[in-house]
Amino acid sequence: MKTSYRMTRESLGLLLWPGRHMPLLATQRAEMILNRVRFIALFFAVLTSIWVAVDVLLLPWPVWGQLALGRLISSLAFLLLGYAFRHSNRIRDAYVALIALFAIPTAFYIFSYALLDSLQLDTLSSVLSAIYAFLPFIILAGLGIFPLTALEGVVFSMPVLLAETVAGTLGYNMLNLGQAIGTAWLSLMLAVVATLCGMSQLEFIIQLVRQAIRDKLTGSFTRASGEELLDLQYIATSRSGTPLSIAFIDLDDFKQINDAYGHEAGDLALEAASEGLRASIRSGDMLVRWGGEEFVVILPGATSDEAWQVMERVRANGLGKRPDGSLLTASIGIAERIQDHAEECRQLVEIADQRMYQAKMQGKDRMVFH
Repeated sequence: MKTSYRMTRESLGLLLWPGRHMPLLATQRAEMILNRVRFIALFFAVLTSIWVAVDVLLLPWPVWGQLALGRLISSLAFLLLGYAFRHSNRIRDAYVALIALFAIPTAFYIFSYALLDSLQLDTLSSVLSAIYAFLPFIILAGLGIFPLTALEGVVFSMPVLLAETVAGTLGYNMLNLGQAIGTAWLSLMLAVVATLCGMSQLEFIIQLVRQAIRDKLTGSFTRASGEELLDLQYIATSRSGTPLSIAFIDLDDFKQINDAYGHEAGDLALEAASEGLRASIRSGDMLVRWGGEEFVVILPGATSDEAWQVMERVRANGLGKRPDGSLLTASIGIAERIQDHAEECRQLVEIADQRMYQAKMQGKDRMVFH
């Protein structure tokens, strides 16, 4: 029950704000957002241009000409956005793309509102003007297409809600006061529902990412996801000039457990070891099951001395027990990016792996570092 509560609280935090999203989740989310932004932008680039024909039929000159110019500018902006960020998977670029996607129609909404507000229009033209007045609803509903946190939903919906407020304070009279209040309330409800839809999509992505990157037995990262995480951390720390340490851990005499007690007992020992590791490493560290009874701990920002202290805590707290009641021990090799002059993350792993073998050769149940 305790573990279930912790996971529920963690999931809620991931849905409320993006600050705790791990790099893999941020990358997957950014790719989905950018792909959808490009598709929607290209779709609206075409749709916005086609709508000029409706303006020509229902609005007088020069009103439709001015709107056509605004539509042409909007279509070009959508077209440029549709071809932007084609080779990016960064969440920062996804934010920029989303801002642009919502800024273009919001700006056109204010422009069209200002243009149509002061005109005396016939019935058909008034109907078209009312359609323009409800453009914010379409924009807000579009938020639900993207996997966003609650905070991001609020941030991206606020400019649209503010645009409606600006339109009202400037005295636009396309809607009476009662309608304006109802419109504002409906817009707010749409923003809430769209944000909930975005959070639902985000939760689905979180579950998919967890299933894809987590080892089913131990709950740690798989080797494939761990290699990607290490690569991202290596790039980030290289740019910032901060240290990056890893610990390569091999459980001692693990094969004897499988041979003497069976693989089920070995699985229980692996589960206990992974729980012991997670309980002792820092909150920002990442535990990876490298293969069999081998684990790698990624320690961002940790010097080799700090990594040594973390692993000493792991050994002091223990990794569980073997089926015969004796303590389960491990041989550990530690490497640090700067101190060991590792030119790539793969080399960093190789250095830590070699030191783990040195610990084995020196008698096991010990650590080796620079």
